[in-house]
Amino acid sequence: MPARQAKLLLAATFSTLLLAACNGDDAGPGAKIAASADASTSATSVDQPYQDPNSYSSEPGASLPASAALERAAVTHHQITVNGKTISYTATAGHLIARNPQTGAAEASVFYVAYTADNQSASKRPVTFFYNGGPGSSTVWLHLGSFGPKRIVTGDPNANNASFPFVENQETLLDTTDLVYVDAVGTGYSEAIAPNTNQTFWGVDQDAGLFRDFVVRYLAANKRGDSPKYLFGESYGTPRTDVLANLLETAGVNLAGIVLQSSILNYNSNCDMASTNNGTVNNSGSNSQSMQGTTSISCAGFVPSYGEIGAYYKLDNPNPSDTVQYADQMRLLTAGTYSPAVNAYLANHTPPGPTLVTQMSNATGAQRALWNKDFNLLPTYYDNSYQIALIPGTLIGRYDARVNAPINSPLAAEGDPSSTFITKPFTDTIGAYLPNELKYSAQTPYSVDSNAINTWDWSHDGLSMPDTIPDLAAALTLNPSLKILSLNGYHDIATPFYQTELDLARLGSQPNLTIKDYQGGHMVYLDDTSRPQEKGDLVTFYNAAPAAR
Repeated sequence: MPARQAKLLLAATFSTLLLAACNGDDAGPGAKIAASADASTSATSVDQPYQDPNSYSSEPGASLPASAALERAAVTHHQITVNGKTISYTATAGHLIARNPQTGAAEASVFYVAYTADNQSASKRPVTFFYNGGPGSSTVWLHLGSFGPKRIVTGDPNANNASFPFVENQETLLDTTDLVYVDAVGTGYSEAIAPNTNQTFWGVDQDAGLFRDFVVRYLAANKRGDSPKYLFGESYGTPRTDVLANLLETAGVNLAGIVLQSSILNYNSNCDMASTNNGTVNNSGSNSQSMQGTTSISCAGFVPSYGEIGAYYKLDNPNPSDTVQYADQMRLLTAGTYSPAVNAYLANHTPPGPTLVTQMSNATGAQRALWNKDFNLLPTYYDNSYQIALIPGTLIGRYDARVNAPINSPLAAEGDPSSTFITKPFTDTIGAYLPNELKYSAQTPYSVDSNAINTWDWSHDGLSMPDTIPDLAAALTLNPSLKILSLNGYHDIATPFYQTELDLARLGSQPNLTIKDYQGGHMVYLDDTSRPQEKGDLVTFYNAAPAAR
C-alpha cells in the first residue's frame, strides 16, 4: 500500500476512534472530561476538587480494573503576572483513557496536569505536551522545574542549598502556549488498564504508541484538533518524541514543532550506553572495588563536554574565558584531531603519542595518566571515567557536572550528586502541590519514578537498542514544515551536546532545525542564568514560521 494511502487510512481509523471515545462514564465528584468542554476557555470560576478513589501502582504487573478507570479531573483557576501582563488560567489534574486505535479497547489511565490560558482561540493557541524520560521517570522535573506557572528554586549548581522555595515562574511558557504535562505508565498516577499491565507499555514502540493514543484522546476531549501542536521531550523523552512524531504524523495528527531537551537520539552512538565493566572486586576485606570500564564505541561525542567541565573547574591549560567560543574550539579539536586518533586506537590499538595526550589533558583537565590508561575516555561510573577521576576524591555530577561531592558522602552514594540533591525537594513539592493547590488527591503517593528501565524492551526497527533518527526523518518526510528545536547543556555528561549534534547531522540540511546550547546540565532550566535564555529561544521558536524546504 502506498505510504500516503496508508496514512489516510490510519488517519480515518483515528477519526472514528475519536468520535467513539468522546463519551465517558459518569461517576462521582470532580470534573468529567467531555468533548464539549473547551479547555482553552474558562466556563466557570468555581474550583472542582477531585478525591480520586483509586490506588495506583508502579509495579510492572499492576493494572486497574476497567471499571475503576474514570476520566475525572480536578479543575482549579489561577492567575499569574508575567512581564506586567496578568494571565488567567485553568489547571486540570486528572486522567484520560488511552485507547487502541484499531479496536477502541482501553489501554491505560494516563495522569496529566494541563494549564490552559482562559478565553483564547483554540484554533490559534498552541498546545504543548511535555514529558520526561528515564525510561521510568515521571514528568515532575519538567512540570515543577522548567516552564510551568510555578517552579522550584534549586540554587543549581549549589548542592549545599538548604532551601527550595516554590515560586511563581517568571519564565513560564503560559504566555505563549498551553501546557500539558504527561506521566508515562507506571509513574505519577498513570497505570495500565486490565488486561494490560504496566509492563505491557514498557518498551520503545509500546510506550510511544501509548503516548500517541493519549495525545489523540486529549485533543478530542478538549477540542484542540485545530490548535498548533507541539511535543517537548527531555532525555529518554527525546527518542520517544522522534518515534511519537512519526506515529502522530502517520495518524494524520499534524504537528507544528518538537522540542528535544538533552537528547539521546541514538543509543548505538553513545559510548556511555555501550560501556561494560572489566574490573574485579577487591576481596581484601575492604568494600572497595576496581571498576574499570571499556567500550568499542568512540566517546568523541563527550569530549567537548569534558573541555567545558574542565574549564568550569579551572583545570584546562590555558583556561578559557568564553564558554561559547571554547565549545567551538573543542568541536574543531575533536573532529580534526581526537576523532581520527581514537578511531585508530579502537581499530588497531594504536596508542596516542605523548604530544596528543598532553593536548587532550590540557584541553579537558583530565590528567595525562587517565588518557594513557584509555584514550577512549569514558564519561561516567567507572574508576577510569571522567566523572570519577577528574578530581581525586570527588564525584562530579552526571546530569550536571558542576555539582560535586566527596566520593564517600551521602550525596555521592547514588552515583550522581546533581540528581540526589534535587530529588527530595521535587518529591515533597509535588506531593503537596497536587492536593493543596490543584485540588487533586489519590489514595497513594505520586510515583516520581518506577523500575521500568530494568525490564524495558529497547528493541526498535530491528535493532537491539533504539536509533530514532530514521523516525525523525520519516516525520519530516510526512511533514516538511515540522520545526525542531534542540536544547542542550554544556555540562551534561549524560546526554552531551556534541553527540546530539553528530546524531542530528544525519538528517542533512534542515532549514527548520535550530540548535541551542547553554551553561548548565541535563536540566538546563534549573540554572537561573540559562532559564531566561532558554525561554527566549523557545518563544522565538514558537513564533517563527516554518522555512520553505
